[in-house]
This record gives sequence, structure tokens and C-alpha cells, in this order.
Amino acid sequence: MSERLAVEVAVSPTEKFTEFLLTKGKRLTQERKNVVDEVFASHQHFDPDQLINHVSTRKDARRVSRSTVYRTIALLEEAGLLRKVARANGRDVYEHDYGYPQHGHLICQKCGSMIEFSEETISKIIEKVAAEHEFRLTGHRLEVYGNCSKCSRPMQRRHDKLNFI
Repeated sequence: MSERLAVEVAVSPTEKFTEFLLTKGKRLTQERKNVVDEVFASHQHFDPDQLINHVSTRKDARRVSRSTVYRTIALLEEAGLLRKVARANGRDVYEHDYGYPQHGHLICQKCGSMIEFSEETISKIIEKVAAEHEFRLTGHRLEVYGNCSKCSRPMQRRHDKLNFI
């Protein structure tokens, strides 16, 4: 995965999530805050189990329950702070959708690896097509499936000793 620089945002993810929770009649509990802090500490793709494992191995008192992690991820996605990216191996992984530039993904169908890439030219084409059709664009997602360079290499065959006779 390539690291991207964060985009300047006026409101932190925690503040934005707190505002969203208030619209739902909920509050930012310490456990939810711990999940948000962990998720936005770095820009890495993750699945809920990876996040649970990471949080559960912490030595400090920031541990959270499995159900809280799953519920908080769902709320973060609903709030527009996270988005789900489907992986070829059947796992859904999440990434930040707040404070990071628009980008696409190349997803390997064999090993599930994911490569991020900038898609400025593609975004301009999509905007042009939407304008031509008087279509109000609210966003787009680009996921390209195939095989990574490692999985595309031909298999190395071991020579059978009988072939040398």
C-alpha cells in the first residue's frame, strides 16, 4: 500500500464523528473514542478482526469489546468517515474516507493485495461525462481487479530427474 498525504480538514475525525453521533441521539463513549483514535492513527487498510487484534494487544487501558468495534465501524461508515473496500479473498476491508484524496485500487484476485493509485485523469473524465448527461455526481469508486506482479509470474517448475535421462 502506498502512503498518501492527508488533506487539510477543518474538523478532526473525532469531532466529525461526535457531531454525527449527536444527530443519531448517541454520544461518543470512551470505547468509541478509542476505536476512532486507533483507526485514524495511521492510514492502513484493515478489517474488523485486525483492528480487534491490534486493540486487544495494547498494554494500556484502551481495550474495547469486539461488539463495540463492529458497531463503531458501522457508525463510522454511515458517518462517511470510513468506506468499505471489497477484497478478492472475500474479506471486506476499510479505509479512511475523510481527510484523504480520492484514489482507486488495484486488487489482486489471487492474494488479495491492494495497490492504491491516484486517479485525477479518470476523475476528470467521470466529471465530464456526468456534466454531459446533466447528472449530479456525488462521488465515485474505482476498483480494478486482476493479478499483481507476484501472482502473475509463471510458476517455477522443478525439473524431474527423469527428464534428464
